[in-house]
Amino acid sequence: MRAHVSASVSQTCRRAVRFCKLEKMNQQDLVLILFQVVVLVLAFSVHESAHAYVAMRLGDPTAYMLGRVTLNPLKHLDPWGSVAIPLMSLYFGGFLIGWAKPCPVTLRNFKNIKRDDILTSLAGPASNLAMATTALILLVVFKHAVPNGAAAIQSAMLIANRFHGVETDNLPALFPLALLLYFGVLINLLLFVFNLIPVPPLDGSHVLRQFLPYRVEQVYDRIGMYGLLILFLFGGRFIFGTFYYPLLGVFDRVLTAM
Repeated sequence: MRAHVSASVSQTCRRAVRFCKLEKMNQQDLVLILFQVVVLVLAFSVHESAHAYVAMRLGDPTAYMLGRVTLNPLKHLDPWGSVAIPLMSLYFGGFLIGWAKPCPVTLRNFKNIKRDDILTSLAGPASNLAMATTALILLVVFKHAVPNGAAAIQSAMLIANRFHGVETDNLPALFPLALLLYFGVLINLLLFVFNLIPVPPLDGSHVLRQFLPYRVEQVYDRIGMYGLLILFLFGGRFIFGTFYYPLLGVFDRVLTAM
């Protein structure tokens, strides 16, 4: 009987600990996770629709006929890669990971296959850079148009970069907008840099493969997900330190100075 009671008490304690952790998660991080997923979904939609639009303009109607020239997220999102995986990665405190449904392209429809494939591939990352720049401009406007806007943006930058103990009590009511816009800078710059990496199946690989000899191209295409796995395991620090953080630093300095 004592063992049964002890087990019940132990189980109750474990449930209480899980509830406390969930409550703490709800209070501290749920809104941040929601903001990041919303920005990520929008970024994916713009990215993939940019591929589809440029391909259509260059003579390939494949994506257009499938309804991909739209900002409707339902046309672009992969249930696992665009929602479930990002939510899980953020919930467990990891790095934001996700993907959308690839934009279908039929190369033989292009008039100039090499040039048009490169332009179509670059359209997605270019759209993310444009979105990050737009978010930066809106943050500068926010900084000067909203009372105490500079303090709100400073706090948004710290919170988005996972600094703890940031005071938010005396910030303007529009502070969540500043946080949402700064996440727009962070996530879109990340997608811009990441998708330009020349590892299949990322956009950068479609550019590089146009300049490879045929036999080398065949081997290169077989790298596939193995290349991404190697990149995640060994190349992340180099990519971030060499490209992402310096670019983000430029955006941060512009935001701070203006």
